[in-house]
Amino acid sequence: MEVKSTNQIEAGTDSNYDRKAEIKAFDDSKAGVKGLVDSGVKKIPRMFHSGKFVDTTENSTSDSMLSVPIIDLRDIHNSQALHTEVVTKIQSACHEWGFFQVINHGIPISVMDEMLDGIRRFHEQDPDVRKQFYTRDLKNKILYYSNTSLFRDKYANWRDTVGCSMAPYPPKPEELPSVFRDIMIEYSEKIMLLGCTIFELFSEALGLHPSYLKELNCAKGLFNQGHYYPPCPEPELTMGASKHTDSDFMTIVLQDQLGGLQVLHKDQWFNVPPVHGALVVNVGDLLQLITNDSFVSVYHRVLSSHIGPRVSIASFFVNSYDPDEGTREVYGPIKELLSEENAPIYRDITITDFMAHHFAKGLDGNSALQPFRL
Repeated sequence: MEVKSTNQIEAGTDSNYDRKAEIKAFDDSKAGVKGLVDSGVKKIPRMFHSGKFVDTTENSTSDSMLSVPIIDLRDIHNSQALHTEVVTKIQSACHEWGFFQVINHGIPISVMDEMLDGIRRFHEQDPDVRKQFYTRDLKNKILYYSNTSLFRDKYANWRDTVGCSMAPYPPKPEELPSVFRDIMIEYSEKIMLLGCTIFELFSEALGLHPSYLKELNCAKGLFNQGHYYPPCPEPELTMGASKHTDSDFMTIVLQDQLGGLQVLHKDQWFNVPPVHGALVVNVGDLLQLITNDSFVSVYHRVLSSHIGPRVSIASFFVNSYDPDEGTREVYGPIKELLSEENAPIYRDITITDFMAHHFAKGLDGNSALQPFRL
């Protein structure tokens, strides 16, 4: 008897398979991937199949010395020499990698560990309590769902998410889920302060006044996403997060110690290894646009694993993009960075138009910047 490969099965026509119905039933359950795992699934539903075996090959031996930079922020406010060294390292990291990790950033490890625990508590609480927050209405300040663009993507990712819009218009404390209410408020305050510091360093790395990017409102909005990646019975068939770039100005990521985050560098996937006490920083599409490709927003992904759950918190810095919140502010390549030799690569856009395109396209594996190139 002929044994069909996964690719053949995916490519074949199955008159009994109704993808839309499977996705709807999954979404209607409001239990997410965690609900599937709790039900004891041994095979992942077909809606999660990526259509090919996931390539988990790490970087080749010849490039083993390459790694995502780790930058120490200790004493940058007390030593001009250290400050200048850090600005130089950030300029290089943002241009070459689009990713780096920061240590000695001022946020206590105890706060970071409690934030991870708070997100874990939310996803592991009684499903009936969790379901009360389940929604796909992006205007809600608290969003619990599985897969942002579930109904548009070719396949679903093996993760659930709870998101909180914490700036510029934070929810009332009583609106936040009680399992992470206090730590979400504390962590958001500290991550906003760190974000402002990094935007100052970004500005200097571009040769601009330290306050330049902050005055552009790059740090005005903060949206925290608490991701939960349950153990996957068939991790070779799906992704925790498929290949994508971030649509914001900057993302700061707190990841636990399980690993799985990878960044695409020189056409190879490199691990971003967990470093206890470190935070991952990456350039978003909007920062690549306004820096006219001086800084790069690169593809990254998260692998699925038999081990889990993996927990991470992604803090997205982006100006408000709700049409009701006055988002007609226009962004384009920063004039001070342009010259005859460095002509603008992108047209001017509003956050609203850019985010509308980002959400409409979903996770299709392509950068959201393409349509905005001149």
